[in-house]
Amino acid sequence: MMRRPQIALLSDSRRLHLQDGPIDLIVEARGRADAVRAAYEAAALRFTGLLDELCAELPELRSAAGKRTSLEGVVARRMHAAVAPYAADCFITPMAAVAGSVAEEISGTMLGAATLDRAYVNNGGDIALHLGKGEHFSVGLMDRPDRDGVMRTMRIDADDPVRGIATSGRHGRSFSLGIADAVTVLAATASQADAAATIIANAVDLPGHPAIIRKPANELQPDSDLGARLVTREIGELSHDEIATALESGAECARHLFDRRLIEGAVLQLCGDMLVIGPKDIERQEARPRQLETAVHA
Repeated sequence: MMRRPQIALLSDSRRLHLQDGPIDLIVEARGRADAVRAAYEAAALRFTGLLDELCAELPELRSAAGKRTSLEGVVARRMHAAVAPYAADCFITPMAAVAGSVAEEISGTMLGAATLDRAYVNNGGDIALHLGKGEHFSVGLMDRPDRDGVMRTMRIDADDPVRGIATSGRHGRSFSLGIADAVTVLAATASQADAAATIIANAVDLPGHPAIIRKPANELQPDSDLGARLVTREIGELSHDEIATALESGAECARHLFDRRLIEGAVLQLCGDMLVIGPKDIERQEARPRQLETAVHA
């Protein structure tokens, strides 16, 4: 018997909440009332059983990606496609793109069911976007995702090629090999953004630094797809030059991905310092913006 996920409108009666195990989505669609209703019904129907589809192929999803795959599910294959560009150069599994791929699947299902002015599917900060003509979406970025700090905002317009946003870093739900507080990536799709955020966040690093405490991933989570690879747990005091060096290491990676057209931009954050790669402007906000759709963080 198929397990039933939790599906409900939030108290504002505008946003839909979909939750099943570790998948926790906030969905908002704008358009005619009948179109929004049809989109939400389609999203709920597609969401039901989606986790089971992924679990059925979990062993391969947790294995190192190669050029080819025997994965069969549409979301599983999207996950593999997102990480495949990196497979020859580093260890990466399709799980690096799971959140963005799920968000992308639900967004695509909604758009297949109805014509919408604007929509987003937010899967724990990894976001799939739809922007009709004249629409825009604002994203909030914290200086320090693990504590209160200065808010900055980034606006994505309908004319921009960005339809996916994802964040990775050592404060996130998944383990990180690097030391970034957060790396937020803009890309053409949510699955591409998710994979790239993982790669860039891993590159923000100071290998061998004595102030960085690392532990094998499988000691913290026995079934981790990272196995015995060392993941960052704590960071001691770093000098300004060391912070700059770590950020530049990640920035070099981000520029390479930008040149390969794998991303449209990235924001790298470490110990209160920030580097922006790509054309998007970041606006500093001393107070939380009133019309901020979502604040993303690791």
